[in-house]
Amino acid sequence: TYYIKNAIIGIGENMSSIYNLTYEELLNYLLDLGYKKFTADQIFDWLYKKRVSSFDEMTNLKKELITKLKEDFTIGLLELVKKEEDTGVKKYLFNLSDNNKIECVLMFHDYGNSLCISTELGCNMGCAFCESGRLKKVRNLLPSEMVSQILTVESTESLRITHIVLMGIGEPFDNYDNVIKFIDIINDSKGISLGSRHITISTCGIVPKIKEFSNYKQVNLAISLHAPNNKIRNELMPINKAYNIEKLISAIKEYIDKTNRRVTFEYILLRDVNDSVSCAIELANLLKGMNCYVNLIPYNETTHIEFKKSTKSQITKFYDTLKKCGINVTIRKEFGSKVDAACGQLRSKHEEAK
Repeated sequence: TYYIKNAIIGIGENMSSIYNLTYEELLNYLLDLGYKKFTADQIFDWLYKKRVSSFDEMTNLKKELITKLKEDFTIGLLELVKKEEDTGVKKYLFNLSDNNKIECVLMFHDYGNSLCISTELGCNMGCAFCESGRLKKVRNLLPSEMVSQILTVESTESLRITHIVLMGIGEPFDNYDNVIKFIDIINDSKGISLGSRHITISTCGIVPKIKEFSNYKQVNLAISLHAPNNKIRNELMPINKAYNIEKLISAIKEYIDKTNRRVTFEYILLRDVNDSVSCAIELANLLKGMNCYVNLIPYNETTHIEFKKSTKSQITKFYDTLKKCGINVTIRKEFGSKVDAACGQLRSKHEEAK
């Protein structure tokens, strides 16, 4: 069956989670059973507007349909294992149906509530500064497991998420099909109804997927760059040996030409590695003339990784140099000095404590 083939793509209970279905897939499922189109509207309303946690709460559906839904699908939120809080930020560790753990981070900004979600269990990109890559990839997350991060946080905190960033554990473009399906579900006006421009997807630079993504919706694109040249980037990010900076920048320029969308370049500042004024000048020359801006990120130090956070004065010098060179640049607000703020840190600590 169409919906089964496209929805059941993982392991464990979440294989059959109803949150794996796009509206179109749910509609096809119901039409196959002889129901009318409006029934799909009703179910999506129960799932994403009324936020029910069981099929029995869908009181305007026929009993035989509720029985069928129970046979074919599961429903429900994630299990909260641990929550850490600091000023302007909350970090969550969730348990999945196969007992794997994922994390996400809620950040309170002046423009809204932003949730940074995970897209994979672990990560195979192996970036030298990243805690997520220390624990290798176990599997892809399903669309339902990404959707459920939003639903569970909203239920836990009694608030609405206004912005989603796919910058947690995992490389989103290494789980491309599931991530695109997830975006389709949360962007649907009948579902969570998050606007495309309130969704940002981050990649370390998988060039073929960047090109494929240029044909997709107007979702924001962020590039984890973190170095102004191949020498430094090769040391920090193994992906650069497959798709070097020249190939990456060429793909980004094609993306901008095709979509007319501004691209964000994420740049973690590592003390005495990539934070010199000469690196800033080199970065400015690399990005000159592009419709982009640079987001400078003070590094979150971890006990397992040797890199250190750049000093405030060096961060300021780097910022000022980019500004003088005509590059749009911001310094990301620091979150979570009292929590395990680095991506993957909460999960790795939990795994090591077993």
